[in-house]
Amino acid sequence: NVLVINCGSSSLKFQLINAKSEEVLAKEFVKRIGIDGRLTYQPEGGEKEKSEKAMPTHTEAIQFVIEALQSE
Repeated sequence: NVLVINCGSSSLKFQLINAKSEEVLAKEFVKRIGIDGRLTYQPEGGEKEKSEKAMPTHTEAIQFVIEALQSE
């Protein structure tokens, strides 16, 4: 699997892609980094989930994304 990351000044976009089939396994969008932080997460075949968490920097935002990818 390949994790693709696109960082902006107050946002992060991610896609987890199966390297062999090129299928998108999950995609994510984190916005308002440095303000109030919001993650929108959509696993393959699942519905979008939104959650909020303090994200003063991109470091916390990336940790939040990793936690979302590791959850069922």
